Amino acid sequence: MTPSLDQARAAFARQAWADAFVAFSAIAEHASLDAADHERLAVCAYLVGEDEMCAHEWEAAHRTALEADDAAGSARCAFWLAFCLMMRGQMAQADGWLSRAERLIEDGGLECAASGYLLVAALLDSLHAGDPTTARGLALRAAEIGDRFDDPDLRALSTLGDGQALIAIGDTDRGTARLDEVMVSVIADEIGPITAGIVYCAVILECMQLFDVLRASEWTDALSAWCDAHPDLVPYRGQCLVHRSQLQQAAGEWPEAVMTAVAACQRLTDPPHPALGTAQYQAAELHRLLGAFDEAETAYRQASRSGRDPMPGLALLKLARDDAGTAATMIRRALHEARPPFERPALLSAAVEILVVVGDVSGARSAAGELATIAAASSSEMLQAMAAQAIGTILVAEGDPRSGLADLRAAAMTWQSLHMPYEAAQAAVVLALACSALGDHTSAGMEIDNASDIFTALGAVPDLDRLATLTAGLVDDAVRPTETEGRAVLSQRERQVLALVVSGKTNREIAADLSISPHTVGRHVDNIFTKLGVTNRAAATAYAFQHDLL
Repeated sequence: MTPSLDQARAAFARQAWADAFVAFSAIAEHASLDAADHERLAVCAYLVGEDEMCAHEWEAAHRTALEADDAAGSARCAFWLAFCLMMRGQMAQADGWLSRAERLIEDGGLECAASGYLLVAALLDSLHAGDPTTARGLALRAAEIGDRFDDPDLRALSTLGDGQALIAIGDTDRGTARLDEVMVSVIADEIGPITAGIVYCAVILECMQLFDVLRASEWTDALSAWCDAHPDLVPYRGQCLVHRSQLQQAAGEWPEAVMTAVAACQRLTDPPHPALGTAQYQAAELHRLLGAFDEAETAYRQASRSGRDPMPGLALLKLARDDAGTAATMIRRALHEARPPFERPALLSAAVEILVVVGDVSGARSAAGELATIAAASSSEMLQAMAAQAIGTILVAEGDPRSGLADLRAAAMTWQSLHMPYEAAQAAVVLALACSALGDHTSAGMEIDNASDIFTALGAVPDLDRLATLTAGLVDDAVRPTETEGRAVLSQRERQVLALVVSGKTNREIAADLSISPHTVGRHVDNIFTKLGVTNRAAATAYAFQHDLL
């Protein structure tokens, strides 16, 4: 039985987007919809991820409004069609529909909300052209029109544009305040769901480019709660999915980050979106960190074909594959190229890591110095931690570990406060080197254990392998691992876990004894089995006694 229009409209009103989509779609097969109902169907289609249907319905709404002599409504629908096409990277079609909306307004001499929406499109063009002053003026004019016509979506987009323009001008504090203001309107359900998604994606992009991971994470958590109240919609799409994956990676949620990156690649592939290369690069980064090197190289190459320079990730992959010379050549070349400011920190941080390995301490110090200069001009805690860790790493490499400790401790504390476990573990490794160089092998062992637990929980296999090699060079029995015949070494933590396995304790009991999670214990047990070449606890126990590992 075909639903009635009243039922479809009621489902839309209660924000049951999937029900409304099904109802309106069924009605549209047998009857004509008016412009408002075509709009409702377009909105529902967008929210449930039916982008082709969304574009079709915005066009139908535009045409139906035009037939009803509603030029203002027709122009507004043309704008939203253009914006949805723009979100999919179909810029030529988007420009055509924006031109049509502009002609409708000019020919009709209209004063309407649509004229404000066209100013939003113009301010985006100004931002992309590097003219934030003009963009801000357009944002303020759009806000006036939004107030005049009491259009909350237009007000939200103008506030967003104002914040973006202020940040581009260099007034970060006022700009981020405007972003916070517009996100409040999202969480308070004051604007339409399409606009809410656009605002969130743009705000997170700005936060990521400012290295403001705490603000990005806070608004993501808030949006997740908002999404729970709107279970029918597809909240994260396209480039927004890439940023979500990056935040999941930062938080140590690597399996979720991988799934999100894969979803982003799939969504951005057809039709090809300008952000596809960024999604492929993010997938490559996760593959590299997890030790899937072949998959990482493939994804970096895909990113390159899609227009995203695969640096610094590809150079770090070469380093992980023990080709430090090639990695150094690549990172030096990348550093000499002109880059947008938000791309430099990652390159500089990678340069420090790579150049120290090849013995180019002078080059590493230069990179660390530039990174420190960037951090000093920013309020980003993340940038400050990156710079402190780079400086501390250089001091240790130069033979001055005592001076490096303060920077490394500051970096480690900041990574912990930012809830970024992988970076905290990396800082712990350098701290271990500094402590060992100063003869404090007990503290070095503690830092090694801390790093090992985090790397194990994350599944950071390459880092665990490097850590085992590193600990083999530390001079005290408290931190020196035991060599197994021709096999990889066991870390101190792995020896502790092995001893408890031999005693007959379960993973849960071992976790309680060592104050770590059962999941982390499971990772340690798997690594021990791999290194010893055994497949079960009984075999590991026998091997431990035979080779005097305990």
